[in-house]
Amino acid sequence: MAPEGHEGLNDPRQEAEGELSMAVLALDDGEVKHAAEHVAAALALDPTLPDAHELLARLDVELFPMERPVFVGTVIARAHLLAARGEHVKALELLASAQRHDPRGRWAHVPWVLDPELPARVPQEVLFRLFGGLAPSLADPVAAEDRPALEPYVQLVRHSARTYPECATLLWAGSMLMRRAGEAEEAVLLADRSAVLAPSRQAAIAAFGAHRNLERWDEAEKALLRALEIDPDDLYVRTDLAELLQRTGRLEDGLAWVEGALRVDAEHEAAFPTACGLRFECDGDARHLIDLADHLRAHPENGHASRVLSVQSAKLPWLNYSVPATESVVNVLFQVLEDEGADAGGGALAVSAPEPPSALLAFSCALPDFTLSIEAVPEPDPRLPVPEVFSGGPVREVSRQVWRYEDATAVPAVPIPPLEAGHAVAALAESRWPHLPAAFDAAVRLSSLPLDDLLGVLVHPPALPYGRAELWPHWIRQVQAWACLGIAHHRGDQPWRESERRRTLVDLAYGPEDWVSEAAVLALIATAWVDPEARADVAELVGWRYLAAVEAGGKRPVTILDSLGRLVLVTPDVHPDVRSLAERWLSDDDADPGDADAASTGGV
Repeated sequence: MAPEGHEGLNDPRQEAEGELSMAVLALDDGEVKHAAEHVAAALALDPTLPDAHELLARLDVELFPMERPVFVGTVIARAHLLAARGEHVKALELLASAQRHDPRGRWAHVPWVLDPELPARVPQEVLFRLFGGLAPSLADPVAAEDRPALEPYVQLVRHSARTYPECATLLWAGSMLMRRAGEAEEAVLLADRSAVLAPSRQAAIAAFGAHRNLERWDEAEKALLRALEIDPDDLYVRTDLAELLQRTGRLEDGLAWVEGALRVDAEHEAAFPTACGLRFECDGDARHLIDLADHLRAHPENGHASRVLSVQSAKLPWLNYSVPATESVVNVLFQVLEDEGADAGGGALAVSAPEPPSALLAFSCALPDFTLSIEAVPEPDPRLPVPEVFSGGPVREVSRQVWRYEDATAVPAVPIPPLEAGHAVAALAESRWPHLPAAFDAAVRLSSLPLDDLLGVLVHPPALPYGRAELWPHWIRQVQAWACLGIAHHRGDQPWRESERRRTLVDLAYGPEDWVSEAAVLALIATAWVDPEARADVAELVGWRYLAAVEAGGKRPVTILDSLGRLVLVTPDVHPDVRSLAERWLSDDDADPGDADAASTGGV
């Protein structure tokens, strides 16, 4: 409910009426220019308001100049006044520019646009440009709730098709717009009519798009094959065909089409990303996504490459989300909340062996009235840094730790960070990342935070924003992932090998067994994805950290082992023996831990 005295607050219609009241007062005072400004404001708020159009008719078009920057209300007002003077070409161009700016706006819901005779007053080529220029700015298809805004253009396409039934180009351009507006059946008919009049690549592609939106896969494929008959060298169409076959599960057939395109142009902006995605779907090897990330780094403007990388990244853990926790205390947490709800009382929980301190932290945050106790500490000791229990590998000592132990109880070893640091990390942690390079780039926002603050966030996480206690484990893992990605930007001007960010992430990765170890490994891997010069070093660090976990896993439970294995699978240039070991352990929990010894001799 609106506050008392502000019942109309944020109501566009009432705000628009308020602007009109100001316009009337301005006109009464002879302030014509100010009146025009208020009318433009009213049209921007509610472009269908009859009183606004009535008042607009009393003004001159010159009161709405197209000065930069241009206000959308000014554009709409000028368009309607030009139409009233019979200048429909300029008026339609202005309306289309407003629609591209804000596709949800009901800018064209006026009688002159809906007039069936309008196309006869406008040259065919103008309508062609209008439909062909507006369509690419729209979603394909537009969401159902946003389609009413496009209804005037749907009617304009219909009226144009009746007015110019022999114009093949106008028909296929109209088909492109109609399918986006949710009229795919009609779009098919327009595209087919165009093809009968004059077979063209564009008409075939318009038919393909409409059939695709209707999920008529066979018809869509035939349409693309017709386009290739007209232009066999069109690599974009070959790519579209590959993606269509990919969508219908014919991966090998799709890959054959796109590989053929790459033999013509090995770096084609559409074919190369699609090929990487198909190769990944065929064999599940993340190296194809790393190749795609390299391509995107060289061509950051390639939106198709970014989209393919995002879609495929969602299929592998850690590439766009943190892996769910598996610890027993987390399972108990879920069970208690399921049985007793958010008002669960206190209790005591005895844990047979130390679990990651972050898991215990999540439990305590969610169920603060419970007490935890550790019954025993197994060997190798999970409280110790990796170099103290595993002699191999490139790391000889760990100098920085965020947890310290008092007997079997872990307590933070770093102070609570300022609230601002927690808020900065939390702002990122509330969402997934689309792909790993995007996460690395987004984390640059944390580069200005002091290193000690980021370390503090790892063990003093910001408040849970969701209000659901069962989300504490997920929240802490997200926060830790982003904090470590922020550390990956610390003093980014330093060469990688000698940098403080590397030393810090290695300390965290090789420190006491914890979720922080996973987050640090993720940040190392993200660095390798965006910096090829760091890849050999990161591959060695990640490989040895995993081998240490495998060795420990042969003697006691290691709750982060599977997660580290999944991180291995997305590490650029990781040693094949380490990758194979991770694949075997992930596919068979009973794999022989002795395999770790064989892998360790492979020159990681």
